[in-house]
Amino acid sequence: MRAPDWAAEGWSSTRGPSIRNVRVVILDHTAALGGAELALLRLLDRVDRDEFEVHTILFSHGPLEGELTRAGHRVIVLPLDVEIATTGRHAAGGSVWSAARNTARVLPFAIRLGRALRGLAPDVVHTTSLKADLIGVPAAWMAGVPLVWHIHDRVSPDYLPALMVRLLRALARWVPRHVIVNSAATASTLPGVRRVTIAYPGFSPDQAGPPPAGREAPANRFVGILGRVSPTKGQLVFVRAAARVLSARPDVRFRIIGAPLFSEQDYAEEVRREVDALGIAGGLEFAGFVADPTEALDALTLCVHASPTPEPFGQVIVEAMVRGVPVVATRGGGVTEIVAPDAEAEPLGWLVPPDDVIALSDAILDALDHPETARRRADAAWASAQERFPIERTAATISEVWRSVARRG
Repeated sequence: MRAPDWAAEGWSSTRGPSIRNVRVVILDHTAALGGAELALLRLLDRVDRDEFEVHTILFSHGPLEGELTRAGHRVIVLPLDVEIATTGRHAAGGSVWSAARNTARVLPFAIRLGRALRGLAPDVVHTTSLKADLIGVPAAWMAGVPLVWHIHDRVSPDYLPALMVRLLRALARWVPRHVIVNSAATASTLPGVRRVTIAYPGFSPDQAGPPPAGREAPANRFVGILGRVSPTKGQLVFVRAAARVLSARPDVRFRIIGAPLFSEQDYAEEVRREVDALGIAGGLEFAGFVADPTEALDALTLCVHASPTPEPFGQVIVEAMVRGVPVVATRGGGVTEIVAPDAEAEPLGWLVPPDDVIALSDAILDALDHPETARRRADAAWASAQERFPIERTAATISEVWRSVARRG
């Protein structure tokens, strides 16, 4: 493959941060529009372009490439072998043999990437997915560029293979110049890492709605779950809770908003079979993928988060909060930080144990049966999100990390 023409992209080959510009290259292994990638889009829209020159290198073609280009961001694709790019975390790091084999397979690509970085001469390399974190280690070392890891996953055995957990924790202590995480919950899974900064994924102004007091109530009672259809998102738990709610409140309607990605089609079919087996097809609809979730959220009476394992953050919860939609969510991970930031105060929604169908259905019924409580919590959640999660705050936090790392060189 021909090497990228960095000069044609407007990049100089001179190393070192200038007074005005810090050069940052962001690496992401996927161009699918997952939560981390949507957060990246919002971040880059708020980064000061007079201070930072940012270029994103993707390891595959996909929707993110087009979104970045349309927004005027510099982007190039350096393709990684499709089989490697789509290998799941458990297959990639489930054993010493699989980890060694995948390392050998990815090394030629890492060398190509390192050469590209050397020609590009950034001041900071910022990786934003686990695969990019690992591939970025030899590539940044080859280029002699300080590395920043941006970790969006809990590095914990309940979330990742044990071997990968040990590897990531060991590398995080010594290799990146700085580690950015998306929540305190994610930070807690990286013991011994000294240079850690929490940068919550922020919402953009166009995602926010008016205060809940000014929100028009939906004409019908819709309870929805929004996100990728995946075992980690808990649509099966949602469906089973919906069956219990519908037996008591047949006037309520449920929606699954989202579609499967990667290798999760089998799980999506299992969810559909469960809907048929429970006999609730008349009360539950599959809305499919939506590019802009604001309209889908505005149609909901209640937004449900049902992940069976603790989430690193939970962006959909914040998205619902800033639209004034009451939330029922599973406790643990970053979700607890979002919904119950003050242990002494009333939560900003309903929190239930993960993978607990009865608790989830009871919380949904409680929220529907007590609309005044739901409105009070939604009001408080909206105000809290405006203060804690604006994208401008995220961009300021990450920009300061880039400045610090570039100064240290």
